[in-house]
Amino acid sequence: MAIENGDFIKVSYTGKFEGGLIFDTTDEELAKENQIFNPRGVYGGDVVVVGAGHTIKGLDEDFVGKDVGYKGELVIPPEKGFGEHDPKQVETISLNKFEDRKATPGMGVEIEGKRGVVTKVIGRRARVDFNHPLAGKEVTYEYTIDEKLEGDVDKINGLLSLYTGVPEIEVEVEDKTAIINIPVALSFNQRWLMSKNRIASEIIENIGMEQVKFVETYPVESPAPAEGAETESEDNGSGEE
Repeated sequence: MAIENGDFIKVSYTGKFEGGLIFDTTDEELAKENQIFNPRGVYGGDVVVVGAGHTIKGLDEDFVGKDVGYKGELVIPPEKGFGEHDPKQVETISLNKFEDRKATPGMGVEIEGKRGVVTKVIGRRARVDFNHPLAGKEVTYEYTIDEKLEGDVDKINGLLSLYTGVPEIEVEVEDKTAIINIPVALSFNQRWLMSKNRIASEIIENIGMEQVKFVETYPVESPAPAEGAETESEDNGSGEE
């Protein structure tokens, strides 16, 4: 059957912009070749809920009506991609707000919770562009719909992988209750701590669970970090949001 809004699908893709430059891909080797590999990323395909905003609007809309196995290419304009470039998101910031009070053009920064890129330094002030790096740009996606997920456990694990970067977590479903056994190392993962409420809401809304239980069990000995887990702020891996 054709893909519809609300379906859970696994998608492999590669995103390009000006001159065919690759900015995102689910292909690990391609990511390494183009120097965009993220060791904490999950490669081999992403699970998304169609219509739930897990990817940019143009790509999300294009999934509808396609069949599993579909492979194609799509050109997406800024308004359905990463947005138009907004001049109001370019600000002049005092160097007093920068680490070591230093800034250079091209440097990525985070100021008052906003991420941006320094475009110019004039005296003791810097111009910082807080727009998405691809704002205002037309992008091209080549993608394949690998499979449609049917089982509740597979769907839940897909959402967990999407938000945490951990490919496999122990999940059980009992009487409309999702029981998720959280690895100890994941308890210190900032991506997990910031997204657990959203994950629970999406499991209830998109899978039809009535409640979600997160179970944390602490052994005597501390385990090695869970694969894909991180203890620092989110560093976006594959994925374009």
